[in-house]
Amino acid sequence: MFANTIRAALRQNTRMLAIPATRAAIPAFNNSARLFAVRNYSDHDDETFEEFSVRYEKEFEEAYDLFEVQRVLNNCFSYDLVPSPSVIEKALRACRRVNDYATAVRVFEGLKNKVENPQQYKAYLDELKDVREELGVDLKEELFPEQA
Repeated sequence: MFANTIRAALRQNTRMLAIPATRAAIPAFNNSARLFAVRNYSDHDDETFEEFSVRYEKEFEEAYDLFEVQRVLNNCFSYDLVPSPSVIEKALRACRRVNDYATAVRVFEGLKNKVENPQQYKAYLDELKDVREELGVDLKEELFPEQA
């Protein structure tokens, strides 16, 4: 029923336009062309963890304002893996460069949600302890102990 309605509307529109629809005016598609007109959306190379880390380290170094830092953070954390400590360090330095303390604290909050268990989170904290002290970034658990 719906297809018949569409066909009737199309027929009526072509009559209203009074444009002769000849066979020569309509391009013909042969079946062999239809076989090769396939989009391969997943036709790309897989990125290794090292390439991922290098790419995001570079993006954090090039981030020039708060919007860019938060955009890169969002993209980085949207993958199904936990960023390496070097990427987290570059993110913290980018937050410091654009002078946004809240985003730096949120980096650790996102990291805590991203890791699989508390031991991994503790390992990241131990690895990044010197950077945290250098930049003066506190954890949410330290700022709000009653919520932890």
